[in-house]
Amino acid sequence: MKHIAVVTSGGDSPGMNAAVRAVVRTATLQDMEVTGFHRGYEGLMEDDGIPLTRYDVRNIIHRGGTFLQTARCAAFRTPEGRAIAAENLRKRGIEGLVVIGGDGSFTGAKLLSEEHNIKVMGCPGTIDNDLFGTDYTIGYQTAVDTAVEAVDKIRDTAASHNRLFFVEVMGRDAGFIALRTGIAAGAEGVLIPETPTDIHRLVRYLKTDFQKKRRSGIIIVAEGDDGGGAYDIARKVQAEFPDWETKVTVLGHIQRGGKPNAFDRILASRLGHAAVLALQSGRNLEMVGVQGSEVVYVPLEQAIKHHATISPYLLELVDALS
Repeated sequence: MKHIAVVTSGGDSPGMNAAVRAVVRTATLQDMEVTGFHRGYEGLMEDDGIPLTRYDVRNIIHRGGTFLQTARCAAFRTPEGRAIAAENLRKRGIEGLVVIGGDGSFTGAKLLSEEHNIKVMGCPGTIDNDLFGTDYTIGYQTAVDTAVEAVDKIRDTAASHNRLFFVEVMGRDAGFIALRTGIAAGAEGVLIPETPTDIHRLVRYLKTDFQKKRRSGIIIVAEGDDGGGAYDIARKVQAEFPDWETKVTVLGHIQRGGKPNAFDRILASRLGHAAVLALQSGRNLEMVGVQGSEVVYVPLEQAIKHHATISPYLLELVDALS
C-alpha cells in the first residue's frame, strides 16, 4: 500500500488532531503518501483533499477539535454518494482509508469498503465512550476532566448560596460522562439513560439524608436521561421543595472543546499508529481499540452493532458515596 487517506468524521472530540498526526507520521515513515480530506465524508464526495507530510502536522497534538474539520453528510448515506467518494479515492490512487469517528462514521466506512473494495480502519473518536470493543475512545477522558472542572466551580456557588444545582452533561444515549463526572466531583446524585429515573426516590433522598444536613448540592444529569433532562427534573424537584433555590446548568459543547489531556494524546497517538500498520499489513474493516494496556482490533460490524455497557460496580459506587 503506497497511498492512504485520513478523515475525521461525526462529532469532534479532543485528541482527533493527535490521531491525524500519528497517522501521517507513521505512514510517511513507511514511505506511504497521505491525503487528508476536509469535512469528513463530505470532503471525500467533493474531492477536497490535501497532501499531508510530517511537517504539515507539526504543533497540532495539543490542539482541540480537528484541523481537518468534520461534518455529518447525509448524501454519503446513499449508494450514489459512496460511489462518488470511491471514485475520487481511486482517481488519486488511494488504497486505504483511516476514519476517526464514532459508530455512524464506522457504518459509512464499512459500506464504502464492502461496495467499492477500499480497505478501511477505524479509530474511535467520540467523547461518549460508547463504542464496543475498546475501553476508551479518543476525547472521553478530556471531556470528563472538563465536566469535573466545571462542576467543581459550580459547587463553590452552590455552597455559598445554599443552592441545589442540576448539571446536565452530554450523553444522549450513554451515561459514561455523567457517571464518572458524578463520582469524581462528589455529586449527590447521577441520572443516566441506562437506568430508569425514579423521581420519587430522588425526592425521598433529598427529604431525608440530604435535607437534614445541608441545603446545597449537585445532581448530575445525562442529557438523554429518561426523566427529561436537567430542566424537567429540576422542575419536578422544585415542586416538592418550593422553598429551596434550585438552578440548572447545561455544560453542552464545552465538553467537546479544549486541549486534549495527556491520556487522550497518548491514546490517539497509539490508535493512529496502529491503524496505519494494520492497513499496511492487509487488515480491513476493523476498529483499533485498547483493552487493558493492549491495542486490539475489533470488526467494525461488532463496534457498530454493540454498545459498551455501564459498569454495575460504578453504579453501586455512586449510590454508596452520594
